[in-house]
Amino acid sequence: MSKAKTTSKSKPKTAAKAAPKKTSKTAIKTPVKKPAAKAAPKAAAKPKAKPAPAKKTVSKTAAKPKAPVKKTAAKAPAKSVPKAAAKPVPESKPKPSRIKSFLVDQKVVYPSQGVGVIKDIVQKKFKDAKIPYYIIYLEVTDMTIMVPIDKAVELGIRPTVSRDEANKALELIKEDYDPIPSDWKMRYQMNLDLLKKGSVRDIASIVRSLYHRSKVKELPILERKLYDSALKLFIDEISISLRKPKEEVESTVFSRLEIEKQ
Repeated sequence: MSKAKTTSKSKPKTAAKAAPKKTSKTAIKTPVKKPAAKAAPKAAAKPKAKPAPAKKTVSKTAAKPKAPVKKTAAKAPAKSVPKAAAKPVPESKPKPSRIKSFLVDQKVVYPSQGVGVIKDIVQKKFKDAKIPYYIIYLEVTDMTIMVPIDKAVELGIRPTVSRDEANKALELIKEDYDPIPSDWKMRYQMNLDLLKKGSVRDIASIVRSLYHRSKVKELPILERKLYDSALKLFIDEISISLRKPKEEVESTVFSRLEIEKQ
């Protein structure tokens, strides 16, 4: 009786336990196949990120060759420029002061300003350097001006002419002359350039041409002023050179000008 009980009790226990274990394990394993659907979107998302790094490589390679070109071009001119510019500067400075020199109480002609007298020679400080100046008194305008000695020749300042040159200038007034332009602007510029030169013969030619032009047609305002300043400068210089009063020289000038009309 003891053997029969053991067999009957052990069989149902083993059969009952084995059946549910197999079914439960197989039922859980079959639905795990769903991850195949998740792999598809991952593969589709990967090709979108691939073209982005291709653009970065293009921009980097295009920017690299530009940097070395600028560096080599900037180095070459920086070395040659200062060497050529430093050499000629000291050579040109001392030359103008040795061309001409005037003395105190000497009478000079300042073109477009008039005849003046050098009253003094002084030195003024400018940027830690002493520069000599002429102190010139102009009788026509009753002014005293300062002119650097180095700039005197450039400005056309010259001594008054001699007696012989003054007489030659008076003879020039009554001589024949070339026709002058009918355009007053062109004529004005030509005579203005002659006045800046400042020679007594140039001033005489201005007086002669504009005087006869005024007899044909009235001069414009600018040209009339140019004629008056040239006539005044001419009379002042001739009166100093010939040591005659200005009134006498003025009458002589107009008498010579009228000879051309007779």
